[in-house]
Amino acid sequence: MDADAPLLELQDVRKTFRVGRASITAVADVSFRVRPGTITGLLGPDGAGKTTLMRLCGGLLLPDGGRVVTLGFDSGKEADRIQQSVGYMPQRFGLYEDLTVQENLDLFADLQGVARAARAARYGELLRLTGLGPFGGRLARDLSGGMKQKLGLACTLIRPPRLLLLDEPTVGVDPISRRELWLIVSELVARGDTGILISTAYLDEAERCGHVLLIHKGEVLDQGPPADFRERMTGRSFFASATGLSGRAIHAQLAGQEAFLDAVVQRDGVRVVTRPGMPLPTLPGIVFTPVEPRFEDAFVERLRAASPVVPPPVQAPPPAVPAPQPAGAPQVMIEAHDLRRFFGTFEAVRSISFRVERGRIFGLLGANGAGKTTTFRMLCGLLPPSSGTLTVAGVDVRAAPAMARARMGYMSQKFSLYGDLSVAQNLAFFAAAYGLRGERRMQRLRWAADAFELAPFWSRNADDLALGFKQRLALACALIHEPKILFLDEPTSGVDPLARREFWGRINALAEDGVTIMVTTHFMEEAEYCDELVLMSLGSILAAGTPAEIRARARTAEVPDPTMDDAFVALIEAHEAQTRRAS
Repeated sequence: MDADAPLLELQDVRKTFRVGRASITAVADVSFRVRPGTITGLLGPDGAGKTTLMRLCGGLLLPDGGRVVTLGFDSGKEADRIQQSVGYMPQRFGLYEDLTVQENLDLFADLQGVARAARAARYGELLRLTGLGPFGGRLARDLSGGMKQKLGLACTLIRPPRLLLLDEPTVGVDPISRRELWLIVSELVARGDTGILISTAYLDEAERCGHVLLIHKGEVLDQGPPADFRERMTGRSFFASATGLSGRAIHAQLAGQEAFLDAVVQRDGVRVVTRPGMPLPTLPGIVFTPVEPRFEDAFVERLRAASPVVPPPVQAPPPAVPAPQPAGAPQVMIEAHDLRRFFGTFEAVRSISFRVERGRIFGLLGANGAGKTTTFRMLCGLLPPSSGTLTVAGVDVRAAPAMARARMGYMSQKFSLYGDLSVAQNLAFFAAAYGLRGERRMQRLRWAADAFELAPFWSRNADDLALGFKQRLALACALIHEPKILFLDEPTSGVDPLARREFWGRINALAEDGVTIMVTTHFMEEAEYCDELVLMSLGSILAAGTPAEIRARARTAEVPDPTMDDAFVALIEAHEAQTRRAS
């Protein structure tokens, strides 16, 4: 094919699926091109149609309408040629967990027909590119999320493709792994003959693409270079600050102001976007400073236009019996002292200690493999500590894990819902599991229906809900018994920006009403909603304090005003380098 010809071209492509008696349109009249030496991004939440589009481009699905031409092959006639020619990395990386790094590479080389004489040189280049050279004998299941990500990419690149399809390669991995993957992708595309189509739910990654498509409910809301999106928002982005007020406190004051299209906590203030043609309001003590627009501003505006009815954050219900407060001292709801956890001879968590007071939002951050998930599971009573003491809501978790779990709510990354049960049945199940009976049970079910606006979906199965409503249902199930402590494990992974904003409005309201929140997240901007943070590295606590204190530790002459993402990467990389030098 012509060296300047598009590597991929879609013309009015449609794809529908039958779900029971219903016909679901997953992709609706989508058109775009990918050229050599470019990165094209598919941006949108889970369920937007990104994976369906990827599979259509790779010849794994056939369109119901329109035309897909990949590397000169028409998918309607030559899907097998497309499958043999593109590099396709699916979600979860497509690895064989019981094989080693080297065995995965060998298997993919066999599948892709790479000659044995050419393998040694290719392996050497890929292991250098991904940094996996020292781990050839390690089983894939024993790799961290970031290492699995890089191995999946290496396996996809065994035979150098002209077109590389990456389906959400950064989902569920930490900021360091995300940056490392983008360095690899940038090096590949800089060679000039490779085109890359990458899907992601991280809007900041759009800035790294030459062309982006905003996908929502199977439709392309908009497309073009990121700079074009930013330019449209010029003059409408501001940073709101106030002496003596936290970002969350300022956010509460801005709530309900008609002038603002968007408002998110950022550093020690709030980043706001005004509606077109509307002036800034005058609010006592709050100063608005103009800031540069960003791609996310435009995406939020387009999403709000596509979904004009967005319910406001609902205030948390008052507790049935207010917890008594000890005079003169805040109530400690979570306390860990000298907590350790071994898996065989491997020490995953190394003598960590911290405490969380009532009504605080506490963030537990760390790179993949840092011990964060192990710590979180111990706090929830799902994994016993090897040693140390741990109390949650006044209960010794090691001595009485069931009693501790009864006083907490838990919301996992995948929401832990029963997909074949209806909304009502899910709520009834969790109410019964937490011991709610009679009128109290019915009262809480009515509360969930009203507070989370679930009544219209009462008889619909959880699997049939949009992701934002699944998130609402999962949070309602976690709160059905009015817990004193709420554990949130990656609660906004994959949901769209509007659902994330609504979710954090609810969490802030819960904290104001005295619920203690423990959260893990890979969205570093969400860490700004926390009152306190713990940053873990190699099983130990590397840094602890407020978001401002954590950011201050990463301040340098080169980076005088670091973001939380900057701080995360700088502190962990410095700690890991120091540890390697000492070992």
